[in-house]
Amino acid sequence: MGRHLTCPQCQQIGVLRSRPQSPREHAAALVFIAPFHCQHCSHRFLACRLGLNHPQHPMDRREHLRIPVRLFLSFSGGKVRGEGTVMDLSMGGCIIKSQTQVHVDDIFYLEIAIADQEPPIEVAAMVRSVSARGIAFKFLRKAQENKRLLAFIQSNSGSTSSVLTKAVETAASGSSH
Repeated sequence: MGRHLTCPQCQQIGVLRSRPQSPREHAAALVFIAPFHCQHCSHRFLACRLGLNHPQHPMDRREHLRIPVRLFLSFSGGKVRGEGTVMDLSMGGCIIKSQTQVHVDDIFYLEIAIADQEPPIEVAAMVRSVSARGIAFKFLRKAQENKRLLAFIQSNSGSTSSVLTKAVETAASGSSH
């Protein structure tokens, strides 16, 4: 059984492995040191990756925890305007379902409705991919800079974190057989 990593800054366990970004981080990878990113306080740090419980499949090693949601949104950019449903949301972006035609690298201004009596969360985003699963957007500024979005993600990630932890433990025990 592997160990769980906690953030050295806030002591929370919502830590995910990140991709190396600097020459220092690439060099550290040669000796099994990897960059990690805290989902709670956004602190980025290096730690030994040996013996950790973390997903092995590249699709499961996302930098930001995804939260399944069903939120209405509208978006606009240039001459394109559309509406849709946010299917999942993270600190780095979201996936939406929409009938509006968009293209990879298009930039849009998103308005995500999180509550009936509150104004929508506003964020700039770029289209990363378009597939049958939906339109994947990457936020252009970190979600940490948008206090309402950060608060919404953190308040809705508690149950998802425990589900993710159980899924990781199940995958780890399944791969050790």
